[in-house]
Amino acid sequence: MLDTTTKRRIDTARDILVGKVPDPKSQVEQITIALIYKFMDDMDLDSEELGGEPTFFSGEYEKYGWRKIFNPSLGGFEMLNLYSEAILKMGQNPNLPQLFRDIFKNAYLPYRDPETLKSFLKIINDFSYDHSERLGDAFEYLLSVLGSQGDAGQFRTPRHVIDFMTALIAPKKNETVLDPACGTAGFLISAYKHILKENSSNYDKTDPYTFEQNNVKLAEITVNGKHYKGDKLSPDDRARIIQNIKGYDISPDMVRLSLVNLYLHGFTDPHIHEYDTLTSEERWNEFFDIILANPPFMSPKGGIRPHKRFAVQSKRSEVLFVDYMAEHLTPTGKAAIIVPEGIIFQSGTAYKSLRKMLVEDNYLVGVISLPAGVFNPYSGVKTSILWLDKSLAKKTDKILFAKIENDGFDLGAQRRPIKQNDLPEVFRKLTEYRDKLMLGEDVDFENEVLVSLVEKEKIEENGEFNLSGERYKQQITTTSQFPYVELKEIVDFQGGSQPPKETFIYEPKNDYVRLIQIRDFGKNPIPTFIPESSKNKLCKKDDVFIARYGASLGRICRGQEGAYNVALLKTIPDEKKITKDFLFLILQSDFIQNKIIELGNRAAQAGVRPSDLGEVPIPLPPLSVQEEIVAEIESYQKIIDGARQVVENYKPKIDIDPEWEMVELGEHCKIKGGNAFKSSDYVDKGIQLIRMGNVKQMFFDKENSPSYLPQDYLNIYSDYVLVKGDLLISMTGTVGKEDYGNVCQIDVDQQFLLNQRVGKFEIQTEQLDGQYLYFIAQTDNFRKQLFSNSSGGVRQANISNKGIESISIPLPDIDTQHQIVAQIEKEQKLVNANKQLIEIFEQKIKDRIAKVWGE
Repeated sequence: MLDTTTKRRIDTARDILVGKVPDPKSQVEQITIALIYKFMDDMDLDSEELGGEPTFFSGEYEKYGWRKIFNPSLGGFEMLNLYSEAILKMGQNPNLPQLFRDIFKNAYLPYRDPETLKSFLKIINDFSYDHSERLGDAFEYLLSVLGSQGDAGQFRTPRHVIDFMTALIAPKKNETVLDPACGTAGFLISAYKHILKENSSNYDKTDPYTFEQNNVKLAEITVNGKHYKGDKLSPDDRARIIQNIKGYDISPDMVRLSLVNLYLHGFTDPHIHEYDTLTSEERWNEFFDIILANPPFMSPKGGIRPHKRFAVQSKRSEVLFVDYMAEHLTPTGKAAIIVPEGIIFQSGTAYKSLRKMLVEDNYLVGVISLPAGVFNPYSGVKTSILWLDKSLAKKTDKILFAKIENDGFDLGAQRRPIKQNDLPEVFRKLTEYRDKLMLGEDVDFENEVLVSLVEKEKIEENGEFNLSGERYKQQITTTSQFPYVELKEIVDFQGGSQPPKETFIYEPKNDYVRLIQIRDFGKNPIPTFIPESSKNKLCKKDDVFIARYGASLGRICRGQEGAYNVALLKTIPDEKKITKDFLFLILQSDFIQNKIIELGNRAAQAGVRPSDLGEVPIPLPPLSVQEEIVAEIESYQKIIDGARQVVENYKPKIDIDPEWEMVELGEHCKIKGGNAFKSSDYVDKGIQLIRMGNVKQMFFDKENSPSYLPQDYLNIYSDYVLVKGDLLISMTGTVGKEDYGNVCQIDVDQQFLLNQRVGKFEIQTEQLDGQYLYFIAQTDNFRKQLFSNSSGGVRQANISNKGIESISIPLPDIDTQHQIVAQIEKEQKLVNANKQLIEIFEQKIKDRIAKVWGE
């Protein structure tokens, strides 16, 4: 696994470069070049210490040795000029093997700041090469900063997905392996590690895969955490494996990174070729036992001019890549390929021809649907994995479909670890299916949720060869007492219109109507009005809408009157069969919500389509029963609404007696500021640091991007340790927003460390009760004084320790303070009871709707 020190050095090197080299790929290239440069000099040093001669830096190139750059007699610009000249000439150094010359091909220094270079090289000089496995993991972490290479349609594949695909295909030591769009060689290294693992004496078949890891950041997952050495492999085996693993990429930059990555993972002679897989015929006659790839999703600007040897004629890169990989498998070859959803269901001629070839010519074994956000934050594109196996496909008349809804990480930009992970269970089902097919045994997935089988005949029926597994799922079977009908039998759908934005006004006016948008159903709607027109699609307050696009996809809303826009789909029920109120409830059920999300994600751009919605079945009680169900749920909703009013409107209120003494807070309490801890000190696990983002009014937010410091910092920085009961205040915010001055109290029995710009209240006298101060600090008067005492520039507002200490607070005697605290705590118990009431009755509503479905 990647050690914290190495990770921190990589982060620091990037932090140094970011001001001069903002592009992440260029940062990676500069760090790569410097690491290899130092590595060669270290090997020369080892040779000299053993009594030998330097290998790389000798003759006219001796002056470029890494140690020469650190000569203290060199001035800043002399050092810069020597380093810049060295990396330019390294590609012509005859002492270097061809691999290293390829790495330095076209290398250059993109900035001319000697101080930046000096700081950068000092960090690189601290790297240790004593453990090649660790260095390889470090480079994998470095490559994780690479995201989208958008114009080429390339998205770096998450490590756990790569490992899932590799484990499924299970390459063997004597098999040839190819990635024809290899990028940074992630799939090739995963294949190599898998072979090492299978041939290691310390390998236990129960060992977890990387896709089974929980609570590990996505960027820090490594292939070989247990350090499998492959000790069962002979030297000939190892040489053959390195010869058998090959990659192609059209980009010279990616080729360079692949070469380095493979070298650092033990490949002394990596085989990565700068090659245009789609237009060149030079390697057409090379075939492979294993192909693993995530090829580009988009055709480059200017298009592609493929040669004529492809079975499917197309100019779409994703079609051609899949064709290429299928055609370049050996007779027993296997492949796992990530593809965009267009491959799965689009109706274009090339897409249908490709699917037809995969099914009829016995390439395709299965299709594994991935979550739509698996490539976040770089792309939300929906993808699937095509599982090809020319031996298995001939043994069955079915195609397997698997659906992964959670991959162990949330689908936001940060891709934080979560508990839900379908990968291990799906992998178990797929390997069970694979193994039984090989033995000629039957497999039954009839009652499975994540995996299903569909006859090839059914897929071929209408000539579309659609590979969307949901299309073939049996109608849901439940114990519902009511008959099922498809929505199209009882509901029509009508899309809205989109008037030009230049016609929008924001105040009501004659001959204008309200434009209803999804945001109008939120807490802070912005009323918009448009001219009356026959083109407007109008709605009433009781109409039920489905949000059909974007982040709001599937949201069911009602309660607005006007003309609705294209993001909303109006439902028009046959009210002789279904009431609007019941339709509003049933559309919010989990089954319908999941179905809408699935249908929306399936479409490339258009969002959920009425024709697809119309095929969704729902249970349909008689009208009288519908009315009873609605009345029951409305009674629950009234309780929820009342409880929510209590929760949202409650604030602790203190009736100030004019007789009470008014004192400055500083007379009885001091504000202690936190320490300026550096981000470079952060570790994966340790003592949580309380930063600005962790302080929210009236509660301690334990889930807001936690940062950790080493455990021994509790002793080193004992003055900044926080414990249960401590009161904190945020001291910096945005001008005009009043998003600071929030007060929280630590309510968990553990220790923390205090960061800068967070203040801790330290009570100095017995005349001030801590809980009383906590409640006073939340009053409007306290916050009003706080903001009037703040200062700052154009954007940032700050409140100083003295500014907080100068706030006037009412100070009754200590007994009165205790009485006030007791009363407020009693009120808060009632507020918390209302929160529980909301939870209880929200669950009652869910349970009642679920009962309609027979659940």
